[in-house]
Amino acid sequence: MKLNSIGLNAEKSKGLSDDLNVLLANFQRYYQNLRGIHWNIKGKRFFDLHVKFEELYDDANMKVDEIAERILTLGGVPLHTFEDYMSKGTVPVGKNITKDEEAIRLIVGSLTQLLVLERQILDQADDANDEGTNSMMSGFISEQEKTVWMMKAWLAEEI
Repeated sequence: MKLNSIGLNAEKSKGLSDDLNVLLANFQRYYQNLRGIHWNIKGKRFFDLHVKFEELYDDANMKVDEIAERILTLGGVPLHTFEDYMSKGTVPVGKNITKDEEAIRLIVGSLTQLLVLERQILDQADDANDEGTNSMMSGFISEQEKTVWMMKAWLAEEI
């Protein structure tokens, strides 16, 4: 078994890097959705939601950077073109969303998809003894689960 420069199985690190690139593409789509709904939200809840969406896109932007840096740490190359994000991503693209409930549902749906990917990467990281990726995914998961719960509460829906 060949080890990379941080002592992990090189082949497993390559697989993790590839899957982290899929997560990166999806996070970039999620980030762009958040920017769009931040800019375009209308209605009586504008002031509260405008601020909340900015908080969420700032957080997503930091996570994008963390994912890209983890890919580099594992020896990969992070995707960095919109073409890559559109071809590798599966998070839906929200266009011209101005209504509060539609925006919140897009966020919940996007986070649900991201959580599925993150759990898969968490399992792979565990198998590869990759504590760095494992720790990152664990942190993302716990934060996003809480956000989903809060958004569902806002919608007055059960988890």
